[in-house]
Amino acid sequence: MTWRALPPALLALLAVSLYFLFPYNLAFVTRILIMVIFVLSIDLVLGYAGIPTLGQAAMYGTGAYAAALFSIHVWSEPVAGLLVGAFAGGSLALISGLLLMRTQGLTLIMLTIAVAAICHEIANQARGLTGGADGLRVDVGPVLGRFAFDFIGITGYWYALIVAACVFALLAVITRSPFGLSLRGIHESPERMAAIGAPVYLRRVTAYAIGGAIAGTAGALAIQVTQLVSLETFSFALSAEALIMLILGGTGRLYGAAIGTFVFMMVHHTAAANDPFNWLFVIGAMVLAVVFFLPTGLITLPRALTGLVKRGDP
Repeated sequence: MTWRALPPALLALLAVSLYFLFPYNLAFVTRILIMVIFVLSIDLVLGYAGIPTLGQAAMYGTGAYAAALFSIHVWSEPVAGLLVGAFAGGSLALISGLLLMRTQGLTLIMLTIAVAAICHEIANQARGLTGGADGLRVDVGPVLGRFAFDFIGITGYWYALIVAACVFALLAVITRSPFGLSLRGIHESPERMAAIGAPVYLRRVTAYAIGGAIAGTAGALAIQVTQLVSLETFSFALSAEALIMLILGGTGRLYGAAIGTFVFMMVHHTAAANDPFNWLFVIGAMVLAVVFFLPTGLITLPRALTGLVKRGDP
């Protein structure tokens, strides 16, 4: 059995068990869940649709600021803010995608970075609205009017877990639908898909917009849990780290995105705690090892081990 074949119920059980394994570090575990959502958005865009990007933080940050401003000025209910963040991230991805999806390769990658840089500068200059470099303190109300966020992070953890599960289920439906299968075809050969009459451009724009909405959801969730928003939500490092997480787990596989995020953040947390100055060496060595020995990601590790065992049998 491979990681791909693991039933969703088992993954849900593993996610719930984190609550009991890290009862005094729920903020860190919640951060993992938020990053899983963000990496899933990149997996849809890159792993399924084949759209290279290093600017997914543009949608993440836009969703974060939209949810923060909505909570401050309109309504502090978290679920409503989450929908606003998803709408903001999806809208930015749709508008920018109409231009970006007409390009390919290095040009596309550079333009995605440019969009994130422009959003960063707009947020920095609009200090009266966004707080600029100082950021904003966000007051978030109870979830559904009943479950208030607590200092320990119990409400934040369960809230993030439910949102992550909903996003995972939504993407599972999308990727197994005819639309998702067409994205795989576009990833493999856009010329062939165009030859059989598939609207390649429109489907790439649609996939990019859906990925942007999911990234915006992750950004909104992040600011609701931390009750802070800053310019770091637009940082290039956020997009780059998320891409590394996806590569570690395996692109084009939803389970791979979750596994890669968990492994990267656990190694990052442990290495940085033990050696604050040289922890990047551990991360770099891990990435190199996976790229050389498991080029399709950690999700294929069970299959690789099974192959080694069979080769060793007389």
